[in-house]
Amino acid sequence: MSMETPATNAPVERKSMDVLEAIRTRRSIGRVKSDPVDRAVIEELLEAASWAPSHFNTQPWRFIVMTGDGRAALGEGYANVAKSGWPEMSAEELEAKLQKERAKAYRSPVVIAAVYSKSEDSRAVYSEELAAAQAAVQNLLLAAHAHGLGAIWRSGEPMYNPLMRSALGLTEGKEELTGLIYLGYPDMAPPAQKRAPISEKTVWLEA
Repeated sequence: MSMETPATNAPVERKSMDVLEAIRTRRSIGRVKSDPVDRAVIEELLEAASWAPSHFNTQPWRFIVMTGDGRAALGEGYANVAKSGWPEMSAEELEAKLQKERAKAYRSPVVIAAVYSKSEDSRAVYSEELAAAQAAVQNLLLAAHAHGLGAIWRSGEPMYNPLMRSALGLTEGKEELTGLIYLGYPDMAPPAQKRAPISEKTVWLEA
């Protein structure tokens, strides 16, 4: 089963959004339309992700883009993780529950698995490398927002389970999931959000 989608020649729609505006107005969008997202747009999001900072420029990330039937790999991952924790049940009941788990992979037309991939650089520190991979996800989310797309960064226990890593072909002991980004055109209004005054979370040390 191919996890790639054919390239298109459609022009990429670029938004003129100030970076500070993008940071302030980005929201997690959990409901998106089934309309496909052009591959060229997805590639621009990945390019933006790749410009995240990393110590010693290790770039400890890679991405698995799932569209169409390619999302089945993620669906099987959800099903396998869930099944491992269930008690015995009838075959009919089991299949019904597994179908619900598999359906989680189809909540958006595009799902991008962000993967932390261990660097060979001996100077690399795990916590710093993981933070760099997470920064890449933030870049991707901001770029998606600038393109008028809705996205949500999902995680949770299934993401950290070895059965999910196996379903997505991650290398044991070297790679782990940083996030599952569900992506598409918004089918909901952005939720209102508030932030605590930054003055409450800032300490100034001055002469």
